[in-house]
Amino acid sequence: MVEKSRRAELPRTVSTLLLLLGTAILGVTLLFTTMDPWMDSGGILVGGLDVHIYRDGGWRVLHDRALYIEPTHYGLLYTYTPFSALAFLPLVLVPWSAVTTTWLVLNLVVLFGCVLQSWRMLGYRVTPRLVVVSALIMLAFVFAEPVRTTLYYGQINLWLMLLVLWDFSRAEHSRLRGLGVGIAAGIKLTPLFFVAQYLAQRQWRAAATAALTFAATIGLTALVLPSDSAQYWTSTFFQSGRIAPDVHPANQSLRGAIAHLVHGPAPVWLWLLIAVPIALVALWLAAELVRRGEALLSVTLGGLTACAVSPYSWGHHWVWFVPLTVYLIHRAQTRGRWWLAAGGLYLAIAAWTYTYTPTWVSVGTFLLPPWWPGAQVMMNVYVVVYLTVLIGAFRLVRSTPPRPRVEPIEPTIIDPPVAEELSRAIRPPRVAGGAHPDDDRPAMVD
Repeated sequence: MVEKSRRAELPRTVSTLLLLLGTAILGVTLLFTTMDPWMDSGGILVGGLDVHIYRDGGWRVLHDRALYIEPTHYGLLYTYTPFSALAFLPLVLVPWSAVTTTWLVLNLVVLFGCVLQSWRMLGYRVTPRLVVVSALIMLAFVFAEPVRTTLYYGQINLWLMLLVLWDFSRAEHSRLRGLGVGIAAGIKLTPLFFVAQYLAQRQWRAAATAALTFAATIGLTALVLPSDSAQYWTSTFFQSGRIAPDVHPANQSLRGAIAHLVHGPAPVWLWLLIAVPIALVALWLAAELVRRGEALLSVTLGGLTACAVSPYSWGHHWVWFVPLTVYLIHRAQTRGRWWLAAGGLYLAIAAWTYTYTPTWVSVGTFLLPPWWPGAQVMMNVYVVVYLTVLIGAFRLVRSTPPRPRVEPIEPTIIDPPVAEELSRAIRPPRVAGGAHPDDDRPAMVD
């Protein structure tokens, strides 16, 4: 983590503000014009399906109702960990009719926090200018599909990302480092990937803290919700069909890409043959990026990899494109060509819509018509972007030498007798008349 005294300020460039202001205006405009905001099954102002399921989970805990063997809101099944139901208990305090709007506003605040935390991990000092820039990026991202879908469904992804960003911004030897990852993994299992990332970085204490915190979430819920815990860890956990078929275009993972290419369920052996080596390479790159002072890019690569190697990753899981964009804008402050990378990323992940029927409008590049040219690329666009980032990270590691590690200087302990002799040797002479030895007036020396 960068020391506060060494933090830099965002350069005062008018072009950055104008570009971000234009993108923010465009993003908000497209959000409300590409689809009727009040349209059923898609309108940004009438969503909140997932957050109501979260609230129902908390309600079931309070009323001693089963979490996993009974359907929840709209007949859907609860798929998160038992600990998540405890974490969602505060939602019960929000009236049912106000849950959607309340969570939407809170998600926007958390999105702003993620952007600001990304800048801090890059070494920037929080100034009014940085706050304005972060707010503009937040507004621009409301038209990015991962964020737009997160806002519409009322998903938890932004909260988990903020926990992980906060965790990786702790000092290397901080006792709190690992706590955020453990809590995030307790709510949703995907952040467990960051435990492996801590191990790859040889952050043993952080990895242990994360693992123990995660284990504590399991132990706590086993005490509070013994039946639900037993049901989840012995049965529900293994029921991947509770999510969706991996051939669905919305599955933006390596396994989903394989299924899309073979037009059927992805063979498990083939998925593991591809996913495991990629995960190992990504962990190595993440560790090497930290050695080169690229902490934000390292944790961002970890977040993107967790989405890529997961059996099923919905589009809204890829909120890690937010810190990636912040990183690209950071690089663009010194080399203008990075604006092209940021712009290309934004176009690829934008919430483009297509009206299939008057009652069904798709959102996201991967759901555009399959008969369009380049449909296979569009259907797997997030995996394509991820592999591009992986190659870019590899090139960065190859072209940038590691920063020298500054070892702490151990103090030299001097025995009292030796210290006394040294004190006499360097003691200034006594001056007659009480004059100070630095006084330039003449004096008699004893």
